[in-house]
Amino acid sequence: MNPAATDWGIVAVFATVYLGMFLGGLPRLKLDRSGVALLGAIAVIALAGIPVEDAARAIDLPTIVLLFAFMVVSAQMRLGGFYAALTRRVGAMPLSRSGLLAVLIFVAGALSAVFSNDIVCLAMTPVVARLCLQRGINPMPFLIGLACAANIGSAATLIGNPQNMLIGSVLQLPFAGYVRQALPPVLIGLVVLWGWLAYGPGAGTGSPHPCPLPEGEGAIRGELAADEPPFDSWQTAKGLVVAGALMLIFLFTDWPRDVAALVGAGVLLLSRRLHTSHFMGLVDWPLLILFMGLFVVNHAFESTGLAAQAVAWLGAQGVVLTDPGPLLVASAVLSNLVSNVPAVMLLLPHLGGGGEQAGVMLALATTFAGNLLLVGSIANLIVADLARQQGIEIDWKKHAITGIPVTLMSLAVVWLWMGFVA
Repeated sequence: MNPAATDWGIVAVFATVYLGMFLGGLPRLKLDRSGVALLGAIAVIALAGIPVEDAARAIDLPTIVLLFAFMVVSAQMRLGGFYAALTRRVGAMPLSRSGLLAVLIFVAGALSAVFSNDIVCLAMTPVVARLCLQRGINPMPFLIGLACAANIGSAATLIGNPQNMLIGSVLQLPFAGYVRQALPPVLIGLVVLWGWLAYGPGAGTGSPHPCPLPEGEGAIRGELAADEPPFDSWQTAKGLVVAGALMLIFLFTDWPRDVAALVGAGVLLLSRRLHTSHFMGLVDWPLLILFMGLFVVNHAFESTGLAAQAVAWLGAQGVVLTDPGPLLVASAVLSNLVSNVPAVMLLLPHLGGGGEQAGVMLALATTFAGNLLLVGSIANLIVADLARQQGIEIDWKKHAITGIPVTLMSLAVVWLWMGFVA
């Protein structure tokens, strides 16, 4: 095939794939983002005649391994009933509304820095919703706060979310050095979120009373309670020991993070009580497929040279992606157009000269920007879907009352902080 025709075919596939990322799928087809990425990878392999071995080399295997390993660690904590038990313990504290909100935001943020923010939201949302309904307080700020805190808190480390794992792996960022730079804006962001929800306009989001459950919803509530694994102190302790050991290894050694995490996952899989299928059932396989598909599609698009030409043209106009301002804006805009993982994959190849500062900026900006819109983060959608099962409707307007101002303020904090440490 003519090389020019091949390049334009790759561009067409690339554009279709990222349209799917924006829409969450493709019209008239039963495809989600993972399916679109997988089919896009198949299309560019066939179109460009890319050998399967070369396509496999385009995948950043350390990122995939690290992501899989921490999915297993998070599964251990969920199967041990840790998340639900901790949430109930928080809900039982004799605190005022603002005090309870502060503790919940801190706990969700801290857990998301070590475990997957999506898993934290999946496990905590039904418990938070029921606690608010039982105590007769408006659940809306608590649920929106849970989603936003999980997103903000996950930016504190290079294992808190998938995009940070990718950035840390590709740019070879030091774990401890990243935490030192990211932790202050994360903590400030959590305080801003709490202040907005406790005393600002976000405090009045939704009805001041619990929403009535639709017909049959009580049965769903009971099913959710029954589905929650009971608290198991041994399984929880086992998971916490492995997670704590991995954090110490990441902070104080230069051991390969992917290898250490894989060994930790292997230790957890050696169980006499939890079957391997239970762990594998909680692994987010579609997310892993999404990563691998996008790696291949992006690699094919980079080979056309069009991306490099576009970046060079922007540089000639004075817009340099490695500069803090353009990088912050590009990260925030792309994260809300195609989601943060695809946005990071698009921007990473052009940050080679930006060093550690560019990596930290990219991680913070893409993660914080996920709070802007309800569809900006999978964690937001998880909370909204599970809240709906409890009879609590979180639509885009209710989320925007908190999401937009908190995102803008937290991104401003990132801008000021990165300018201070530069």
